[in-house]
Amino acid sequence: MHTDLWNHALALYARPGVEAACLALQELGGDVCLLLCGTWLQARGVAVDEQRIATLQALAGPWQRDVVAPLRALRRQWREHALADPQLSVMREQVKALELQAERTLLERLEALAREWPAQASEAPDWLTRLTPDQARDHDALHQLRAAARRLQDAEVDD
Repeated sequence: MHTDLWNHALALYARPGVEAACLALQELGGDVCLLLCGTWLQARGVAVDEQRIATLQALAGPWQRDVVAPLRALRRQWREHALADPQLSVMREQVKALELQAERTLLERLEALAREWPAQASEAPDWLTRLTPDQARDHDALHQLRAAARRLQDAEVDD
């Protein structure tokens, strides 16, 4: 198993269908970094509880709102204009790299917060359901993400 959240997130995001599922969940109001953190905690067998959920959300919410979302909005705003303007296209790629770095920083902060939470769940905890907004709980994208996380965990156990 990937011991750190960033490498877990990269491995999971690279699996077929995960990128599309994450983007769909994001469009429904989901925080992809929190969801990826949830799959990492689930793979580690960390018990889910309301205090832990609230702690993760309290860390992620302001960072998403104040750092990631403005970068994402700017990148999206420049999408069409960048097609015809090579200089803007270069700047858009720089904003995209900053957005990715902001997400990586958030994942590192989430890991630092949750790293010491002990593995103790006797049954698979359901972090994803608890970290997903209500409107996305029955969405196919959530089921796809859950299945891909399970396959990744199974593949890592077999290694």
